[in-house]
Amino acid sequence: MPHFTAPDGARIYYDDTGQGAPILMLSGLTRNSSDFDYVMPHLTRNRLIRMDYRGRGQSDFSGAETYTIPNEANDALALMDHLGLDKTAILGTSRGGLIAMTQAIIAKPRLTAVALNDIGPVLEASGLDTIHQYIGRRPAQRTFQELAEARATLMAGFDGVPHSRWMEEAHKHYRAENGRLEINYDPDLRKIFNSDPGPLPDLWPLFDAMSDLPLCTLRGENSDILSAETLTEMQRRRPDMITAVVPDRGHVPFLDEPAALGALHTWTEQF
Repeated sequence: MPHFTAPDGARIYYDDTGQGAPILMLSGLTRNSSDFDYVMPHLTRNRLIRMDYRGRGQSDFSGAETYTIPNEANDALALMDHLGLDKTAILGTSRGGLIAMTQAIIAKPRLTAVALNDIGPVLEASGLDTIHQYIGRRPAQRTFQELAEARATLMAGFDGVPHSRWMEEAHKHYRAENGRLEINYDPDLRKIFNSDPGPLPDLWPLFDAMSDLPLCTLRGENSDILSAETLTEMQRRRPDMITAVVPDRGHVPFLDEPAALGALHTWTEQF
């Protein structure tokens, strides 16, 4: 399995496949590179690079204090250096989009384009409260079958998702151990997420820093993280932004929905 070593010594898992203009694919907060399994078969004209953040998936668990967006942004830059990449586009799901916006501040010359999957410069409190409730906790269900059935019921805003997809999700993000299901990331991620840093900072300057980059934003129609009002303001500031609202999806779209694929294909034609 390919790994590279971050500046602080943490071993970070990555995957690098395909040819063409590169896209670095950055996953959600508690998730890993398998987030992009559904969309990768549809992006055959691009070199697709994925990584597991530290503390997730197949990367080292390096301690709660290291699980920060600045550290993860620097890990992404270190991966680019490891691969000899001067520039790349970023497709960022949720936290991955926040990392992409951070890169636009700290390393903009290394970006060719950005696509944001259900994330923007305003994070809705209701969505953050939902994350607070589950982060770092093992599921109550004891089998993958039970977990898939529960997700079909509990995942707000997702309609028409077949049972097979929820089973895939269960196997991607949990593992069976000693007769229980365990999360596939460091439980200490809860410590950093649930610490009280005070009010969220103003992230609009990060969004505005992408002003001259090809930009795409996807929003789940029923998202509790990216509101319709925030998306409207993003469009006002970037009239050229490629935008798609993905029907029957909450936070986050899977990325292989027709609306998502149509927007992403238009986006990839711009770099």
